[in-house]
Amino acid sequence: MENKIVIGTRGSQLALWQANWVKSELEKCNKGVTCELLVIKTQGDKILDVPLAEIGGKGLFVKEVEEALLDGRIDLAVHSMKDMPADLPEGLEIGAIPEREDPRDALISKNGLSFEALPQGARVGTGSLRRSSQLLAKRPDLQIEALRGNIDTRLKKVTEGDLDAIILAAAGLKRLGLGEHITECLDPAIMLPAVGQGALCIEARKNDARMKAALVPLNHLSTRVTVLAERAFLNTLEGSCHIPVGAFAETDGVMLTIRGMVAEVDGSRILMETQTAENAQGEALGITVANRLKEAGATEILSRLQENQA
Repeated sequence: MENKIVIGTRGSQLALWQANWVKSELEKCNKGVTCELLVIKTQGDKILDVPLAEIGGKGLFVKEVEEALLDGRIDLAVHSMKDMPADLPEGLEIGAIPEREDPRDALISKNGLSFEALPQGARVGTGSLRRSSQLLAKRPDLQIEALRGNIDTRLKKVTEGDLDAIILAAAGLKRLGLGEHITECLDPAIMLPAVGQGALCIEARKNDARMKAALVPLNHLSTRVTVLAERAFLNTLEGSCHIPVGAFAETDGVMLTIRGMVAEVDGSRILMETQTAENAQGEALGITVANRLKEAGATEILSRLQENQA
């Protein structure tokens, strides 16, 4: 049916919120179009008792949804951009990147304590090597605990006293109306976000002119410029979203600044690089930052980690 769009999504509370938001925007911007959701379970949804880094990072939350897009069961896929591997399958493309939510990481702590005020040896939950390495670089005394499950499950780890604090993406909490749980949004100088964190990825088939036209109003130019710069950085490092790599780009409308990071898992070494150029050079800038980090030792760090995951 020409006026129907089937949107593929994971079934988590946040994924459904994101897909329903895209559904609403598409119907609002494309007169006569109706959208329906198809919920698809991914490998990352099925394995909840193992840290993400141990499963082997690429495509954990997107592969099965992308397969449905390739075989025509769905017309579009909605993902969290930070879950997207650097390389997309042949025949697929990023159709639209809507305006980004808050890209920062959020601290949720017992008794409303700030990051600096957490007690010596505090137990902090996260499922991300990027987060844990940066936490340990700033506070080697912290005890990092593996954290998986949906947002409610993770929040209970603090409210019911199992952990002193957890780290979650601020965007997910705000989208779900759970912003009141945030104790502190961590400045990127303390915690560099994941590539694309806070942004959505609407994925489509490259040859689908109908979807390309329908998605035009959902693209947000400055978000697209910054996120594609971050993804060029990730692609150059040949990284996945589950290794200790972070990047964050900002633009004033003309000039773009990107900061990139690669870390040892234990936080003993953090490599950082920052560069600025015109918006049009954003992706080239991401590549430059990645190559400078490679020269500074990032290749060795990532190769060792990938060997350990193999």
